[in-house]
Amino acid sequence: MHQMTLAEIARGLADKKFSSEELTKVLLARITQLDPQLNSFISLTEELAIEQAKAADARRANGESGALLGAPIAHKDLFCTQGIRTSCGSKMLDNFKAPYDATVVAKLAAAGAVTLGKTNMDEFAMGSANESSWYGAVKNPWNLEHVPGGSSGGSAAAVAARLLPAATATDTGGSIRQPAAFTNLTGLKPTYGRVSRWGMIAYASSLDQGGPLARTAEDCAILLQGMAGFDQNDSTSIEEPVPDYSASLGDSLQGLRIGVPKEYFSAGLDPRIAELIQNSIKELQKLGAVIKEISLPNMQHAIPAYYVIAPAEASSNLSRFDGVRFGHRCENPENLIDLYKRSRGEGFGPEVQRRIMVGAYALSAGYYDAYYLKAQKIRRLVKNDFMAAFNEVDIILGPTTPNPAWKLGAKNSDPVAAYLEDVYTITANLAGLPGLSMPAGFVDGLPVGVQLLAPYFQEGRLLNVAHQYQLNTDWHTRTPTGF
Repeated sequence: MHQMTLAEIARGLADKKFSSEELTKVLLARITQLDPQLNSFISLTEELAIEQAKAADARRANGESGALLGAPIAHKDLFCTQGIRTSCGSKMLDNFKAPYDATVVAKLAAAGAVTLGKTNMDEFAMGSANESSWYGAVKNPWNLEHVPGGSSGGSAAAVAARLLPAATATDTGGSIRQPAAFTNLTGLKPTYGRVSRWGMIAYASSLDQGGPLARTAEDCAILLQGMAGFDQNDSTSIEEPVPDYSASLGDSLQGLRIGVPKEYFSAGLDPRIAELIQNSIKELQKLGAVIKEISLPNMQHAIPAYYVIAPAEASSNLSRFDGVRFGHRCENPENLIDLYKRSRGEGFGPEVQRRIMVGAYALSAGYYDAYYLKAQKIRRLVKNDFMAAFNEVDIILGPTTPNPAWKLGAKNSDPVAAYLEDVYTITANLAGLPGLSMPAGFVDGLPVGVQLLAPYFQEGRLLNVAHQYQLNTDWHTRTPTGF
């Protein structure tokens, strides 16, 4: 049962080959048995899961249907879930139980999805390795000595290890696509505003976007269908019709114009990954795609711009965690200032403190124009590059990451080295574009991903290309040894 995809589960439930309750119990037992190796879950919600599974079975018995009705999933632990700990991977929120459901959680529950638990993540979604979590690092099921990517590494590791078929995740600078690449999954960051951020604990509000992590593009289409849509509670949500993502999966790629930016193939890219990307290009050419070299000249400025904008927004968003209203509070504060200082000093880990301080500095009087304002101008240039490129091509293709997953602890003493691993992913967040990573092969036994980018609200096109690629390759079917 644990090897089934979301699509296969939907068909099995519809054909009454098994019940949601049976499947849920199998997966909960599997998580209990195998997750101690991975540390991919922060909280298991066994009682809720069984209750939701029974309700889904009853709905099917009454004639209801739906791809997500009775399907087991998990939520990254920054989506608020009513009455359940929502920790954001932090000591600060270790004791926080959300009083309401995030829109994504509520939408998927209404569709009949079964929540198995909350997955581990980098603290407040700040990281590229899932090593900054208060609950300990997550291990990559392909090699337990390596990172699974971050910040959605818990969701990625759990799905890759077949503990469940799919999970929600979030992407601020690549935190869906990079873990997908490191763990041989398909991960999609939708267009900014496509999926509601209401009830999603914020890192950087103009960059954060929720999306699906699964083994196939077909499964991502199913999960995104349940997540997407306008939400009046979210002022950044865009009122745009949600198409049937599964309906366009079978479309032909004949004549599809794929742009390959020359800037992607620089000295920083592992040549073995470059070769796998070229192999992917050849596979898509066989399916009728037309390849064209393009340029994204301002890509080199994206990382410095991102690491000014994101920490600046983080310093503002995280100011609410002060030891007064909710979250961690220090013992016996002497006065209000002492309460603030010690609660935040004890509640935030080193990476979060680093980004708060960088952000506060960038926003401070005398430096705002020099750093934050200039970074926003670069952001516009990055977006303009994409708009010009999409006048010539339909999608853009390249590597998801410059290197395969590194060893646990390898970059802990040099955070900038970890930041540089986001070089190919952060541009989509700066521009607000949809991006997808899909499996493209292996280097030294570790998975490698190829990234696809499309114009705004063209998630269906990305899923179509990935699905057609996966019908003609088998990288996405590989399973890590022992799982």
